[in-house]
Amino acid sequence: MLNRIFNLQDRARTVVLAVTVATVLLAINVEIAGKERIVRNGETVLLRIAPRDPRSLLQGDYMALRYTLAGVVASEARKIELNDGVALIELGELNEAKFVSLYNGQPLQEGQQLLRYRKRGDSVRLASDAYFFEEGSWQEYRSARFGEIRVNSNGDAVLIGLRDAEGERLGSALH
Repeated sequence: MLNRIFNLQDRARTVVLAVTVATVLLAINVEIAGKERIVRNGETVLLRIAPRDPRSLLQGDYMALRYTLAGVVASEARKIELNDGVALIELGELNEAKFVSLYNGQPLQEGQQLLRYRKRGDSVRLASDAYFFEEGSWQEYRSARFGEIRVNSNGDAVLIGLRDAEGERLGSALH
């Protein structure tokens, strides 16, 4: 009889584990599908980046991205003590993002776009802050001046590539 009880517990544990794994995989796939929708349907926006050394001894060839817009957003968010939120940006020449204000529900004007941000400590993340590329091709990316992102209507962004000072794509886009 004791064996039978333990077998039930083992089966219940297996079922709970299977349901947990299935739920985690479903959540991950929903997140991936959302990012793919942004890449497919989002508006292209360029974020100016400060030049960085496109190499890492530990991680291979990649570029750490420091968006100049992030500093302005961080300053404004600090003033009103807001950690996560949405910035209102205006698209200028080459679709480069220019900061307008933090978004508080006002109607968008022509050429304006929302861009979600997350504040961590004193820094702000607007999109991915690292761009990985094929080993040995770092020279191709050292002239990067813009991060190319796709943004949906809610302000969620996905980094898809890097561009030079004239707005020309460096390498190939991720999608």
